[in-house]
Amino acid sequence: MAKRTKSKPQERGSVLFDVLYEDESRASNRRVPMEILGGLDGDEPARQVIEEQDRVIAEKSGRPLRPIRSLTRSPIRVPSAVAGD
Repeated sequence: MAKRTKSKPQERGSVLFDVLYEDESRASNRRVPMEILGGLDGDEPARQVIEEQDRVIAEKSGRPLRPIRSLTRSPIRVPSAVAGD
């Protein structure tokens, strides 16, 4: 049977971010479209996208919106060798 391989987020046109909230909770690998990043604003547009995602999640879950303390790009994972290949 053929092995299904996932494309990397960068190949799909997105960047992953780790979010640290004011209450010390953390969310990893939040996806942001690559085309909104860069330029003079750098990664600041990612904060706006993630805040909007959080707003939608808070409305659906009925939980309060958590303020973001910091935002960093997730490290790019290097695939490890799989035994049996």
